[in-house]
Amino acid sequence: MRRLIYHPEVNYALRQTLVLSLPVIIGLIFGSLQQGLLFSLVPACCNIAGLDTPHKRFFKRLIVGGSLFAFSSLMVQLLLMEKLPLAAIFFGMALLLGVTAEISALHGRLLPASLIAAIFTLGLAGNMPVWQPMLLYALGTLWYGAFNWFWFWMWREQPLRETLSLLYRELADYCEAKYSLLTQHTDPENALPPLLIRQQKVVDLISLCYQQLHMLSATSRQNDYKRLLRVFQVALDLQEHISVSLHQPEEVQKLVEQSHAEPVIRWAARTVAARLRVVSDDILYHRYPRRFSMEKPISALEKIARQHPENPVGQFCHYHFSRIARLLRTQRPLYTRDLMADRQQHLPLLRALRSYLSLKSSALRSAARIGTMLAIASLLGAALNLPKPWWILMTIMFVTQNGYGATRVRILHRAGGTIAGLLIAAGALHFNVPQGYILAGMLLITLIGYLIIRKHYALATVGFTITAVYSLQLLSLSGEQFIMTRLVDTLLGCLIAFGGMVWLWPQWQSGLLRQNAHDALERDQQAIRQILSDDPQPGPLAWERMRVNQAHNALYNSLNQAMQEPSFNNRYLADMKLWVTHSQFIVEHINAMTILAREHNMLTPALAQRYLQSCEIAIQRCQQRLTWDNPDDSGAIHVLDDPEALTIGPMSTMERHLDRILSHLNAMHTISSVAWHQRPHHGAWLRRRLQSHK
Repeated sequence: MRRLIYHPEVNYALRQTLVLSLPVIIGLIFGSLQQGLLFSLVPACCNIAGLDTPHKRFFKRLIVGGSLFAFSSLMVQLLLMEKLPLAAIFFGMALLLGVTAEISALHGRLLPASLIAAIFTLGLAGNMPVWQPMLLYALGTLWYGAFNWFWFWMWREQPLRETLSLLYRELADYCEAKYSLLTQHTDPENALPPLLIRQQKVVDLISLCYQQLHMLSATSRQNDYKRLLRVFQVALDLQEHISVSLHQPEEVQKLVEQSHAEPVIRWAARTVAARLRVVSDDILYHRYPRRFSMEKPISALEKIARQHPENPVGQFCHYHFSRIARLLRTQRPLYTRDLMADRQQHLPLLRALRSYLSLKSSALRSAARIGTMLAIASLLGAALNLPKPWWILMTIMFVTQNGYGATRVRILHRAGGTIAGLLIAAGALHFNVPQGYILAGMLLITLIGYLIIRKHYALATVGFTITAVYSLQLLSLSGEQFIMTRLVDTLLGCLIAFGGMVWLWPQWQSGLLRQNAHDALERDQQAIRQILSDDPQPGPLAWERMRVNQAHNALYNSLNQAMQEPSFNNRYLADMKLWVTHSQFIVEHINAMTILAREHNMLTPALAQRYLQSCEIAIQRCQQRLTWDNPDDSGAIHVLDDPEALTIGPMSTMERHLDRILSHLNAMHTISSVAWHQRPHHGAWLRRRLQSHK
């Protein structure tokens, strides 16, 4: 029962199903089923607005969200009375509400939610007084907020527990995958992409944990999360030691040939991974951790390190696995850090409005894109004699995502799920089923839909389409006549959304690659400065290290999304993959250097200053290449020549890491000379396609 109740999918599905179905049940009891069904539409707006996110300003966000929903409903009704065209209404509302995205990302979710509230109002306008839809949204948001507040009070730590559980499970997969490829690192083309994907998931989950901690209500509230805060700090230490650089393929191969190191290292990695999965379940299901020890694998690694003192791989594995074993045994972090360093600020309204009115504002482009798509859908509805094309408008809002790739996938899932759901509903409506059985079936379908929606959106859409058709049947006794119309509307909405993402001020990720690469190099530079400073402190070191990981993750995400976009050549993609691979190597070296700096394994001040200058020169040369991509470098300002060789003779561990960082930066500079000059231009995509067809 504990595993069932605390399971993330089950907990989420129960919450969503209850908040939707309880108004319907109450309406059925009091003989107002139609009012209950209408009341259950409001949670859809609240979900999209993110009003169920635990936040220190939870009730303030509810008030703002409910006010915007009621305002949108009022504006649509009043402007329709003034005989304004529907296209002008939605375009103007999108531009007016788009400023919310400039305030913060969480506030930006209010824009699509408010537009959906306005679209819902289209179906209600003319059928009830003006004040009634507004009251519906106000009371519906109040009900949604009260229910979620009670739910999160009852399951107070569950959102953070779910994220931490996923984080530990991803760390287990990453550790196991990294050391299972121990002898394959000589071929980075095949060995590194799976590790990069797992590292990306780990850093994404760490960033999500930071956001959730930032949203805790107050310092007093954090006392309730004291154990989970410690668990998160342990996870940060684990990620630091698991993701350090092991890119010495020749030394690894030599150690494997001279000893039985490979099975021992894999044994230690499997032991760590198994324990991490146990800890993941303990966090999720509210269990206290059991005793743990991995003395035998650590002893075996220590023996290998003693037998081969000249090989750094043995010492590397013994050192890091012993630290990991200590973390898993004590469940206490190696040192404390300021987890509130990521203080996400939102812009005040006036400053956000000033920034929003700039043509360079991405929030303005996004609002204009959505407004134009809704205007086109309204004009198309008028051409098809649809006075209220609310289903086309709703489809556009549901399938439009932040990027081209995500929107394309959502369109395919939405269209396929809607078609299947409408076919099933068309057949089911021919049977004369009592109302009680219909409502029970809708309840069951809703629960199953929310159970699978995170992993199988298309299947969930099938169920939600069936419940939507039956809701229309219960509201107006005319669900069957809407089926073919809804099918056509869904396909039209998907086509408009796809065209809008491609043609209307698209924000291609390929266009962001250069800026993200520049930002990643900037973060590398800040971290190296912190590491090589006179007195590196553990807290700032930890935060700079995490910012380096997050900046590289943003770059890697951009590359993955750009690979799904049209108009790419293979040479450009191959060069960019190689550039990002070298960037990942630098991140792993910075992870290792952070540990060395925290344990005062430092260089002399003079040598540290020389290495810092060389790294800064190399980074600036790479950044310069990103800015100036002309083959002859005309117009470029050369900072200095290539960095000099800084050390003669044996090198310390810190020096080896810095020397490899310099070699990676040199390779990235060479790659940039070719890659950025080859990058494609999306504006020519259609022209080339048309020429190829001719």
